[in-house]
Amino acid sequence: MKAKAKINKPPVLFSETQKLLASLEKRIGSPVIAYWDAPNGSVCQDDVVTFYALLRHMGPRKKLAIFLKSDGGTGTASLRIVHLLRQYCEHVTALVPLNCVSAATMIALGADEVRMGPLAYLSAVDTSLTHDLSPVDVNNNRVSVSLDELTRILNLWRKEGKSEGANPYAAIFNHIHPLVIGAVDRSSSLSIRLCTEILSYHMPDKKRAERISKKLNSDYPWHSYPITIKEAQRVGLNATELDQTTNDLLLQLHELYSEMGQRALTDYDESNYHDNEILNIIEGQGLQLFYQSDKDWHYRNEERRWISLNDNSSWRRVERKGGQIVQSVFHLR
Repeated sequence: MKAKAKINKPPVLFSETQKLLASLEKRIGSPVIAYWDAPNGSVCQDDVVTFYALLRHMGPRKKLAIFLKSDGGTGTASLRIVHLLRQYCEHVTALVPLNCVSAATMIALGADEVRMGPLAYLSAVDTSLTHDLSPVDVNNNRVSVSLDELTRILNLWRKEGKSEGANPYAAIFNHIHPLVIGAVDRSSSLSIRLCTEILSYHMPDKKRAERISKKLNSDYPWHSYPITIKEAQRVGLNATELDQTTNDLLLQLHELYSEMGQRALTDYDESNYHDNEILNIIEGQGLQLFYQSDKDWHYRNEERRWISLNDNSSWRRVERKGGQIVQSVFHLR
């Protein structure tokens, strides 16, 4: 009988990350929390409850700094996270040493000040949407559709089309369902509203908040257009440079989180493997919370796609009790 492969597991570096957080707090002069997403992680609604657990653990503070590193996710979750942060502290500083994209940019908008390092960038926040009726890719998975892409198709049709009076939607509907187009248009309006609401937590000038929101939603040719510190200042954000020492400490913390968030795959055969990757990490002094995937994947040939099996993924809680590091499941449904 063939022995079952040993499951690869990523390390949990709680002691190391806690030391760096303590160094950052001493350097900055305020409590620091970290919000780090792996490339396969994202800003999601579950993160809101996890943030709540951490903020309750830390208690209300006058000042708070948040280290942000993420490729984005759900904008409505960003608004809820900002709402929680502003409930527990009067002044928020966003620390951005690397990528802080899309929904993560929205979280940064909720900070009174955004400190950015040499490698840091924000992004446009125009909404793309993966709908139940979205087109599928070569692996038979639903793909996201953005309003900017649809607008460009229509503009090119009108500019290059040879048949005057022809309706471009007749051709587009063969590839993109009309309900998807309607949902994407609604999402774009939602994105502007979310950004304006987030900015209102610290920006009393409503017209200025709306101007920044519209610019971030419609002035860039690409959703992942890198907005560096100079561009962030031109947009109207209170963006300042990170000092070298703080930036170096944040990059060291990112390196530890990257080690925790490394790919942790165990191949069984060409059609089956196990995934044990850590995707999202939220941490403050004394408490680390992370979401870990723990499931099998099987390739179903007849459907040309991967499906998950035996899913035991969950949030995990790490803290020090009685001089020992204790890890437990953080139950969240």
